[in-house]
Amino acid sequence: MEKRDRLGKHRIMPFTKNRRNIVLIVHEGFRKHSVHNLIDIDVSNALEKIRIVKNDKGVDISFTAWLVKCVGKAISENKELNTYRLGRRKAVVFDDVDIPIPVERSTKEEMRPMAYIVRKANEKSVMQITKEIREIQKEDVESSTQVLGKSLTAGERFIINAPMFVKKLAILILRKNGKLKKKHFGTVAVTSIGMKGRSGWVIPMGAITTTIIAIGSISKKPGVINNEILIRDYLPITVSVDHDLVDGGQLARFIESLINIIEGAQFLDL
Repeated sequence: MEKRDRLGKHRIMPFTKNRRNIVLIVHEGFRKHSVHNLIDIDVSNALEKIRIVKNDKGVDISFTAWLVKCVGKAISENKELNTYRLGRRKAVVFDDVDIPIPVERSTKEEMRPMAYIVRKANEKSVMQITKEIREIQKEDVESSTQVLGKSLTAGERFIINAPMFVKKLAILILRKNGKLKKKHFGTVAVTSIGMKGRSGWVIPMGAITTTIIAIGSISKKPGVINNEILIRDYLPITVSVDHDLVDGGQLARFIESLINIIEGAQFLDL
């Protein structure tokens, strides 16, 4: 009888330090009592404004940068979502909205999505954030050491390269120390799997931040505008919060603010 090869052609690849770090962060995120809210937001007006600014003024606005600004503004109006635990009996509420986002950067081997924190996103303009993101995208990083950029502190570099048991100890220390969390992880995460394609809503699997906003892909759908049904561009967004710190009413008010800001195409009148 002929012996069959049940594996077929394949290759073995390393489960990198970067992937192991992600597993650790996601595992920590699962400790939260998360509430998810799925919404569709009409971004037709914003896309049209971005197109007009590019054609008329030659200014290329990053859609991601604009979303980061919108989130920063909405969070600054609803600071309960910009909160961390501080010990067992306190919580700390921050004024600065520091937003970690995934940014693809070049290693010697490949392009990799790595975390970058837009500090004080609520205070910066869309163009400032656009410039900041594009400068970081050009930055080279070392895949062997998983150095996430030039702005890391000595302590962060040590932790990134430390054995896994040291990283787990660091996570334990950060768990209820909101001030340290803010310094090293930001306050509100914005993540995206890409604006194109047909991804639909994305349900985050976990994050260290109290609030995480997951962005899907823009798609055309019918919408009601001035009592007329028109084809519009909709962006699926999932807002997830830690129910230990954020109640339903607070979440609802934030979502209302975010929808009004995005659908109003704010911050695009350059």
